[in-house]
Amino acid sequence: MTDRDLQAAADDFRCLLNRGYPREESLRLVGNRHNLNKDMRHLLHRGVFSDDAACSRRGKTVPITDVRGEPLIVDGHNVLITVESGLRNQVLVDGDDGFVRDVAAVSGRYRKGWATHRAMDLIVEVLARVTPAWVFFLFDAPISGSGELASWTRAMLMERGIPGDARAVKVPEHVMKHHTGIIASSDTDVIDHAVRVCDLAGGVIRPSVKAPIVTFGRRHFS
Repeated sequence: MTDRDLQAAADDFRCLLNRGYPREESLRLVGNRHNLNKDMRHLLHRGVFSDDAACSRRGKTVPITDVRGEPLIVDGHNVLITVESGLRNQVLVDGDDGFVRDVAAVSGRYRKGWATHRAMDLIVEVLARVTPAWVFFLFDAPISGSGELASWTRAMLMERGIPGDARAVKVPEHVMKHHTGIIASSDTDVIDHAVRVCDLAGGVIRPSVKAPIVTFGRRHFS
């Protein structure tokens, strides 16, 4: 399949979403029509959205530089896995809504590896540069090693003089949904419930990580 074929599938998928068809059924229909394999379907799922959804998310997105002096909650595994994927030179997708996402689907099976330290170094480096008032990393407690990861992140923040904390909690999404400050996450459910969001992973990856990034002819919204 060529890039043009995949783009045509993305256009069909977006068209169905714009007409209000259910997301999963639309993806199945488009995937079957274009003979997409599992990885290609996942790319579409992670990157293609209705115009209304994309516009709504873009409307609440702030540049990473705008977190200066503001409280920031970081969706820990979400941001870390995305940056690690970029460092591993795995395919990323730059979605219609402007968020960079991984397509590895490893969150439940995540384990700290060789790219973890470099990824967190890059994340903390960006945070030190944009100077939020404080930063709170939330990691998924059910994922193995989350407590150790949170402890390690706290130490890194302290070492760089960044006010903040890191915790492993049972359901980070519940905490983030009730936070009125800026949230760093590419999770669509978190974004849709947030007041303000930023693409921290994208802010790390775009200037410093050379990884293949797929786009789907994203439209520009006013």
